[in-house]
This record gives sequence, structure tokens and C-alpha cells, in this order.
Amino acid sequence: MKDYPLTWLYVPGDRPEVVSKALASGADVIVVDLEDAVAPDRKEYARTATAERLADPQPVPVHVRINALDCPLADLDLRALEDLPGVSGLRLPKVTTPKDVVRVAARTSTTATATAEAGPPLHALLETALGIEHAFAIATAHPALHGIALGEADLRADLGVRGDAGLDWCRSRVVVAARAAGLAPPPQSVHPDTRDLDTLAASCAHGRALGFLGRAAIHPRQLPVIERAYLPTPEEIEDAEQIVKAAATDEGAQALPDGRFIDAAVVAAARRTLSLADRDRP
Repeated sequence: MKDYPLTWLYVPGDRPEVVSKALASGADVIVVDLEDAVAPDRKEYARTATAERLADPQPVPVHVRINALDCPLADLDLRALEDLPGVSGLRLPKVTTPKDVVRVAARTSTTATATAEAGPPLHALLETALGIEHAFAIATAHPALHGIALGEADLRADLGVRGDAGLDWCRSRVVVAARAAGLAPPPQSVHPDTRDLDTLAASCAHGRALGFLGRAAIHPRQLPVIERAYLPTPEEIEDAEQIVKAAATDEGAQALPDGRFIDAAVVAAARRTLSLADRDRP
């Protein structure tokens, strides 16, 4: 996987032909959904089709969002997906407490192959008020957990929030929890309107300002908008290069010629900007 994946494309698990198209979409990560995108009477087929599709390594990382952890379908999903070469990660919906993560980690680590030290990386989706309250505890629940993110549709319903700004506190909470736990910055939740790309771009700019990195998508047309929003601008790259160059001659805190003060934290951020700019280069 790229060091800084920016696009996470969701596809329904009961449509293997769509999964095949998604793999060629240019998304950094494909998320095969066995939960909300699949009707109840199609769950078994989705599970079987996904297991067959991921029986071999895939050209890009593929995560699978399993069914809710408090229903029997989740265990069936885990059993079907264990040890599959094409599964790069598992996304756990509606995580509310650290115990949810620990339980899945224990289940997947015991079924890991003999050559693997642990099961697939886990990513927790926080979609309830209780999940948000436990954000840091969830983020630090187990070494197998590699990321947290919001599920905003369910969270919005749980909180009774109508306006978009009503979720900003929850968004910042998740960003801070991920950083405090030493995890990668979380990607934004999906933008449900696949045709309103202008609003998507504005929303991505807002998410970037809050500290998110990248975004989940539900249609390939959203991918280039998300990528443009999260890639550094030429001005940001030039600024980062100036900071890194100055730090190479003097590792201590210092002032740039334009009067700006830089220290280790500023240099680290500049290096991340350059890594992000270089992510698609050989």
C-alpha cells in the first residue's frame, strides 16, 4: 500500500463485476462492503463471492468491511475471509468499545498463516456517540488496529444532527485520537452525492483543514476530486522544500529568511508534505 493512501473506494460485495472494475479505477484502496451495501437476502452470496475473488493476491490493496460485530454474520464473514491472500485489511463497522477490537484481533490472529505474525490489519469505524466517546481507547486497543475513521451517516442519525457543521467536533475528536495513538491520520467519510463534485471538493478542503488525510468514495468519479484536494499544491511543495533545505544545514530551531520560525515539528510536517507529493513516483 502507498505510504499515504488518499482514496478508498467502496464497492458492494455481491457485485463481483463491480469489484473487478474498481480494481482498475485508480483508487489507492478498494473496500469490498459486506455490510450496508448488501441486502439481507444477498449476504451469503456476497460473502462467498468476495472470498472467491480474494483467494488470490490483488493488484491493489483490498479491505473488506464485515457485518456488524454484534450479529452472527460477522463471525461468518471472518471465517470466510481468514488467510485469504487478497485481503489486505478488515474494516470493522460500528465499533463502540475497545473490547470490539480486541475480540476481532484475537479471532483473526489465531487463524493467521504460519508465516504471518498476526492477522490482517484492522480499521475501526466509529459510527455512534459511544464510539466517539471511546475514540482514544479504541485507537489504542490492540496492535492489530492500524486506523480509525468515522461512519458519518450512522453517526448523524445517532446524534440527530441535521447540519454538516454539527459533526465537526466528532471529526476533530477522531483526528486527535488517531494522532495521540500514533496511527495514520484518518480518511474522511464518504460524500453521498456522487454528482455534486463541487460540494465534494469544498468538503474535502474542510476535512483537510481539520486534519484528515484522504477520503472514502462510493463512485469512481469522486476519486480525482479527492486526490486533487489532498495532494499538496505547488506552493506547499516549494515551501516544504525550503524548510527541509534549511533544516539540513541547521537541525535546531531557526528563522527562515521571510521571518517564519521553524522547529522539529514544522520540519516533520514539511517532510510529510514532500513524501505525499512523491507518493506516485518510482
